[in-house]
Amino acid sequence: MRYFKLPDLGEGLMEADIVEWHVSEGDEVQVDQLLVSVETAKAIVEVPSPCAGKILHRFGAEGDTVNIDEPLVEFITDEESDHIATVESSADSGTVVGDIPQAQSVTQDQFSLAPQASVAEKVKATPSVRALAKRLNVDIQQVVATGQEGRITADDIEKASRLNQQHGSGERLTGVRKSMAKNMAMAHQQVVPVTLFDEANVSQWNDGEDTTVRLVQAIAYACSQEPDLNAWFNGEQLTRRLIEKIDLGIAVDTEHGLFVPVLRDVANRCADDLRAGLNHLKKDVQARTIPPKELQGATFTLSNYGALAGRYGTPIVVPPTVAILGAGKVIEKPMAQLGELFAGKALPLSLTFDHKVVTGGEAARFMAAVIESLQAEPDIDD
Repeated sequence: MRYFKLPDLGEGLMEADIVEWHVSEGDEVQVDQLLVSVETAKAIVEVPSPCAGKILHRFGAEGDTVNIDEPLVEFITDEESDHIATVESSADSGTVVGDIPQAQSVTQDQFSLAPQASVAEKVKATPSVRALAKRLNVDIQQVVATGQEGRITADDIEKASRLNQQHGSGERLTGVRKSMAKNMAMAHQQVVPVTLFDEANVSQWNDGEDTTVRLVQAIAYACSQEPDLNAWFNGEQLTRRLIEKIDLGIAVDTEHGLFVPVLRDVANRCADDLRAGLNHLKKDVQARTIPPKELQGATFTLSNYGALAGRYGTPIVVPPTVAILGAGKVIEKPMAQLGELFAGKALPLSLTFDHKVVTGGEAARFMAAVIESLQAEPDIDD
């Protein structure tokens, strides 16, 4: 028998959630036939069969999390099936042919002779407690253990059951939302955040001005004036790396959760090219077809939440970056110029920076440069 393990999905992804099985136990499959769709923190990935054979067992149900190198399915390959049939036929005739061959190793060690423990088996609980959880319809993986050495007790199961009856069962975070929860927790532990608030007078903007593109250009200009914010910081080694090229992470809200695709080399692209790149990234994110590499390597981040609602915020810096700019909704407000009042427009800005790496002066100069760019007359060539 052969056990096909979840292959390395690349880009440092260590786990995936089962979205949909495309085969059932007992099915005959061919090489490259689609076995299962899994969701990573980045995208939906379709996993094909590495060989032809029969599915004896599926490991995990839809919604379960599978780690890299944990089994997905148990196969009996066509070669093994033929050999078993030969052995059985020879046995009927009184002839012993030999032992059934063990599974052979294949490319990238995708097969294993012995499956590793599944996620459910890693939970510490006695058979009676597991049986109680099944009878009370409690997902044992969501139960908080209070027993010795992290074991789940019967009281833990009963408490979880009462909670489910009162408020319904908890929804496990998967895919993008699970990744977001982990990243935010990690950022909370590693970053010392300070947020600087200000606004830019954009009264001179043309009707229909592309706010996001103007913000991207303003960030590129500010990085040229204050390059210390376009950097990566290693908190463990206390090393800072200033990055010359500006690869801008753009926060994109979707029904699946928050994605941050990366718009590359923004300082050397014209407005039309930036808009085309933004449209392409947004389309790929919404279709869940964006390559994982396009979600990594940002040197600075922009969150234009004002496209939805909100004026000011405290956006989160996610390591290894050291700063993020948040932009609110453009508002009309009274303004004064040369002693005269007029109805103007202001763009609220919120710059959060990691104060372990960035000084207040550096952040203030960066914000001033952003405002200077935004308040400049629109470039008619763009």
